[in-house]
Amino acid sequence: MRPELCILFVFASASTVEAQALQFQKIDIGTHTYDGGWEHFVGGGVAVFDCDGDGLPELFAAGGTSPAQLFRNTSHDSVSFRADTPKQLSLTGVTGAYPLDVDNDGILDLAVLRVGPDLLLKGETDCNFRPFDTLGFRSEDHWTTGFSATWEVDQTLPTLAFGTYVDRRNPDGPFEACGPTVLYRPNGGSYQPPEYLEPGYCALSVLFSDWSRSGQADLRVSNDRHYYVRGGQEQLWAMEATPRTYSQKDGWLPYSIWGMGIASRDLTGDGFPEVYLTSMGDQKLQIFDPKAGGPTWRDATYAKGTTAHRPHTGGDGRPSTGWHAQFGDVNNDGLDDIFVAKGNVEQMPDAALNDPNNLLLQQQNGQFQEASAEAGIASMAKSRGAALADFNNDGWLDLVVVNRGSELEVYQNHPHTGNWVLTDIAQDRPNRFAVGGFIEIKTAAGMQTREITIGGGHASGIAGLHHFGLADAKTTEVRVIWPDGEAGDWQEYHPNQIIRIER
Repeated sequence: MRPELCILFVFASASTVEAQALQFQKIDIGTHTYDGGWEHFVGGGVAVFDCDGDGLPELFAAGGTSPAQLFRNTSHDSVSFRADTPKQLSLTGVTGAYPLDVDNDGILDLAVLRVGPDLLLKGETDCNFRPFDTLGFRSEDHWTTGFSATWEVDQTLPTLAFGTYVDRRNPDGPFEACGPTVLYRPNGGSYQPPEYLEPGYCALSVLFSDWSRSGQADLRVSNDRHYYVRGGQEQLWAMEATPRTYSQKDGWLPYSIWGMGIASRDLTGDGFPEVYLTSMGDQKLQIFDPKAGGPTWRDATYAKGTTAHRPHTGGDGRPSTGWHAQFGDVNNDGLDDIFVAKGNVEQMPDAALNDPNNLLLQQQNGQFQEASAEAGIASMAKSRGAALADFNNDGWLDLVVVNRGSELEVYQNHPHTGNWVLTDIAQDRPNRFAVGGFIEIKTAAGMQTREITIGGGHASGIAGLHHFGLADAKTTEVRVIWPDGEAGDWQEYHPNQIIRIER
């Protein structure tokens, strides 16, 4: 045997052992399916948040033409849920939902995305909700597929962005009939009439992010070129008094994809977020270039092994269709991994019909390796929205996946090795959960930086504890850079606990 083959064999064996050590167990939580006609080929999200105050997150799953459902978290050592949907949440036409604290009362509210008027629901005790009646929020009849929120300077209420898809009322549609991104900006204690960010190119995901660490979050929009056909591209809107799109003169590199979902996370350790974009055909990992002086991300998809462009098992060699994407350290080795929900739009013959979900484990050299089959989560359902979150507060990220035409799937991640912390961040002022701030975690292995955001993914949002894997670190230092730029003090903690930091 040639020496280089021996070396490759050793590396492959070590990687396989790591992948096999990671094991998710499927949990039966009852019946739920996202379904409907062509207006529900897209969407199918889930909101993960604690609505009953017990410290464990509930699941609110979109149903399309079926009613949306709330699943109460009944976990102890093992993950468990039970269906318990209040009347206010048993809604049809729901494509997705995002939790956020709109009115700064410390109780999470819900932005509900729909085929029809979107809803802003006030959270009350014990998972009860009602429409806000004092904020002046009024939604038109849209086909909404993306959402994000941020707190702009000196505002009490968040700025809300709803990404819309095809304008169903356009008689010349559906092609080249994309709706705008709808922006609600507050004025004091209520919302002004909506602004329309145009041109719109059929947004399937939107995300406010302070990409420049300047204190101002701009709005990234991922668009589906299937319907805008020509002339469109991905967008980044500068959130000025009158929003404008960044151009090549600013450093923005134009490109067009069948954009579905956005994930954002600092992978390089420089404090600036990279992005992972899902699409039909391939997925894009883009590394931020801090030397460019503008909003410049450079493609690293092939260099890092994150293409996920064809099914990795099942024998279908046609191109994959990616939907929800999320970063998370699923094996607590201190390196962020990537989960991608996959599934054919419906019966598109040029795309894979057997299209398993991806779990890309980051290796010490920065490369990524596929591990979903070994981990037991390579579902062949038409997956859409999803969430990596710790459902039982044991320090290990679990998984929920919403499927079109198939049952919702919940998986418990079974611990093996690796330390962790869960951080609970709050401040006693508007923007209670410090959206737009940054959490910094320092160990002997280096720095992890996490921006606190609402939005991205595919129609799926998470609010609550922030998870960090720490590998074998015996201590860690933590601080928060608050949304106004004030830096908290570094504080030392032991791992394997929930850390509460209040401003």
